[in-house]
Amino acid sequence: MSAPAPLVDQFQRRITYLRLSVTDRCDLRCTYCMPERMTFLPKKEVLTLDEMHDMALGFIKRGITKLRLTGGEPLVRRDMIELVRALGRRIRADDGNGVLEELTLTTNGTRLSQFAEDLSAAGVRRINVSLDTLDRAAFARLTRTDALPSVLEGIAAAQAAGLKVKINVVALKSVNEHEIPDIIAWAHGQGCEVTLIEVMPLGEIEEDRLDHYLPLSGVEQALRQRWTLTPSGHRTGGPARYWDVPETGGRLGLITPLTNNFCEGCNRIRVTATGQLYACLGGNEQVDLRAALRSDHPHEALDEALDTAMRIKPARHHFAIDARGAAPALARHMSTTGG
Repeated sequence: MSAPAPLVDQFQRRITYLRLSVTDRCDLRCTYCMPERMTFLPKKEVLTLDEMHDMALGFIKRGITKLRLTGGEPLVRRDMIELVRALGRRIRADDGNGVLEELTLTTNGTRLSQFAEDLSAAGVRRINVSLDTLDRAAFARLTRTDALPSVLEGIAAAQAAGLKVKINVVALKSVNEHEIPDIIAWAHGQGCEVTLIEVMPLGEIEEDRLDHYLPLSGVEQALRQRWTLTPSGHRTGGPARYWDVPETGGRLGLITPLTNNFCEGCNRIRVTATGQLYACLGGNEQVDLRAALRSDHPHEALDEALDTAMRIKPARHHFAIDARGAAPALARHMSTTGG
């Protein structure tokens, strides 16, 4: 029997990285991400963990080598750690059904202290923690939850369990821009990498994103006045460009969907908790994998759906934040798409 065809889109980009959302729910309400009274998906619409596992195996057979579990907040889903354990058994499994090289996740850290050891035991070796401020009052305003101590405790627990931690920081004008150098210095002092991210126009929120859009081109210039930024050859399979910072002894990444488009080398696809595959974070092109999984011939239907996704994946996204009061580029929220 011939090996399943790898995932290659119409622009000859090899797709090797799957971001799989296990839930749209979150225990924080970050102001740039969702409204305070967010309406979450009915649980009956969300894939079961068994379905997610079967789907992930189908992706791995087609050449996915890196799998990131996202949300919402993935650790709020009941028994999610069982999915992690099942997928962890695929890491470097050599049985002709594809090889998963890395299993990781993105978390807000609030429940990390509870799960850090289990994640490490399951084969996770590094994680991303979203943390936009080290000021407790500012954290409470930004997330609408006073949970900074829990996040810091979670980061410490993750490191104690042997996990490498990267801190993700959404750069926000008039909110945390003054704090960015301090966050970088703190994180590097803790042995963590840092990645700065431009705010993305996904979903309706109470605020106008233009008020808080902070181009990272300007942030990078300001940081160069303070430190030496040496280009790094480090790559993680994601869209970040990396620099080494000799003065702090750490590494800094920048993700710039608005000021420096990174789509040419895109190797990623996203699947929501309801099984909708989005070929591009910034597009509406999608394929219903839930229907394929629940069909009479799920394996064949899943392969056909993945082939369709490769045909419709666009060359690039078209994000923009350039007009006050403008509608978001896409109606769906990041928590629904998968962070």
